[in-house]
Amino acid sequence: MPSRIREAVPKDARAIAEIHVRSWQAAYRGQLTDDYLDGLTVDDRLEQHRRSLEEPRAGWKTWVADDEGPVGFAVTGPSEDADAGERTAELYAIYLDPEQLGTGLGRRLLEHAVEDLRSRRFDTVTLWVLETNERARRFYEVAGWKHDGTVTSERVDCEMRPTVRYRVEL
Repeated sequence: MPSRIREAVPKDARAIAEIHVRSWQAAYRGQLTDDYLDGLTVDDRLEQHRRSLEEPRAGWKTWVADDEGPVGFAVTGPSEDADAGERTAELYAIYLDPEQLGTGLGRRLLEHAVEDLRSRRFDTVTLWVLETNERARRFYEVAGWKHDGTVTSERVDCEMRPTVRYRVEL
């Protein structure tokens, strides 16, 4: 179990990008094509994470689970959904190094991110997850999140993929 969860700093960008790629390759195997997953690179994600840590958007935070370096991360911020109220936040990402799955770390990281949003006076948090990602959906449901009936599509792996919205009231 990592010793702490802390706010990410720019020097964490490479480790976060590595976690992002490895977790996608593990979590989405069988849901997305092998060619797409095998083609993901740390360099492709690095600039995105470096930019978001050096110049974060208003209200956005990135948290890392740290065990002598990042082993997981979560990104939160105000929701950009068209139907979101001003006190609705979104969990934009939560990913763990695949070796950390099943350790309780994901739950701890999720709880930390949600508690921070509560302390910032948000009253609802939403997230989007691929409809086919049963493991992630179970994870959120066990943590008390509910599918709110909203479905959209997101372009992933050159195809439109159904995504479903979950929410939790704070």
